[in-house]
Amino acid sequence: MNGLINILKPTGMSSHDVVNFIRKTLKVKKVGHTGTLDPNAAGVLPICLGKATRISEYLIDKTKEYRAELTLGCKTDTQDKYGNVICSSNNKVTEADIIKAFNSFIGEIEQIPPMFSAVKYKGKKLYELARSGIEIPRKPRKVIIYDIKIIDIKDCKKVLFDVKCSKGTYIRTLCNDIGDYLNTYGYMSFLLRTRVGNFSICDSFTIEEIEELSRYGKINTIIKPIDYALEKFKSINFESKHYKRLINGGSMSIDDKKCRYKHFDLIRVYCNNEFIGVGKVIVDRNKKYVRMEKVLI
Repeated sequence: MNGLINILKPTGMSSHDVVNFIRKTLKVKKVGHTGTLDPNAAGVLPICLGKATRISEYLIDKTKEYRAELTLGCKTDTQDKYGNVICSSNNKVTEADIIKAFNSFIGEIEQIPPMFSAVKYKGKKLYELARSGIEIPRKPRKVIIYDIKIIDIKDCKKVLFDVKCSKGTYIRTLCNDIGDYLNTYGYMSFLLRTRVGNFSICDSFTIEEIEELSRYGKINTIIKPIDYALEKFKSINFESKHYKRLINGGSMSIDDKKCRYKHFDLIRVYCNNEFIGVGKVIVDRNKKYVRMEKVLI
């Protein structure tokens, strides 16, 4: 069984819990996810099966989209509603203030990873240190907020919004930082991941649906082919006579008239219109070649 399933992860389950559930339910040994989603959050979690586990690194880099809620007036130690309140403020803000604040975070920004996160420090996860009452300095990381759209503002205290961002973005840290920008405090009170790359919440499947499809032998109807997840990679198709050369690590020269490939570009490689894996473009003396990076047949 090779391919990907678009899971709608429920709250209360960790990403690892979902992997274990799929492994047990579908009786598949090789199972992996494509980027951790907090146990207290719900939403899209693409799961890789079999040979698809070898492309998970490409999916982790995908753009992600969320619907979230910011609650103003309090700061928590976890930056979400599940933590302890450590500060509060009665400072008033207006809708205009909120809109201006949100817009100011669009583009490349820096975030300091929260202590309650899976980021590692000297082999230990930060949340393990935080639970022991230890806080360490963290270096800011650059992330990109591609877009923010405010959906609703309630009494200038709660803001429901959609955000499109790069990998590594902490939405709860975004909420915390917007609160600071507004000269008050803020925490994330709701989070739903709505998209990872081309995996949308609209075509995701719940845990219960997976169980039912598996019970009736219909799970194959929802498994996406491996190349579905690589839709943004350029592609190239070779005649079937080149198949053995490609899968055995040989290089193939490529015609670059139709599609401009760059040195080290990763591309989808097909033989006779059948996907065989991911290749890497090599430019040498103004000539371009492709060599298989990962054979996935």
